[in-house]
Amino acid sequence: QLPLVESGGGLVQPGGSLRLSCTTSGGTLGAYAIGWFRQAPGKEREGVSCISSSGDDIIEYEDSVKGRFTISRDNAKNTVYLQMNSLKPEDTAVYYCAAVRLRTCKNSAQKDFGSWGQGTQVTVAS
Repeated sequence: QLPLVESGGGLVQPGGSLRLSCTTSGGTLGAYAIGWFRQAPGKEREGVSCISSSGDDIIEYEDSVKGRFTISRDNAKNTVYLQMNSLKPEDTAVYYCAAVRLRTCKNSAQKDFGSWGQGTQVTVAS
């Protein structure tokens, strides 16, 4: 398994922005497609977005974040990002990054992601 670490969460007012980062000290993220997932209190974990190993293919799972959240990666820095703009209270959740050892996220369900981070809390409130 690949040890993943998320950072960048916190408390932000509605309409604000945060950038989450996902990195590892135990391997090369460039060999993996990386997904961002989130779990709000009392709800099931859901997919947000996923990026292929080379960054040329992106899947947006969640319609509610389209146009507001952007996934990207810098393999030279061994880091995947989730830029979150125009945040809403309903975006409040623990956000996780996860890795699947495939070039692309296509046809990959949550259960196929073998490595997960510990999560970072995002709270959107005034």
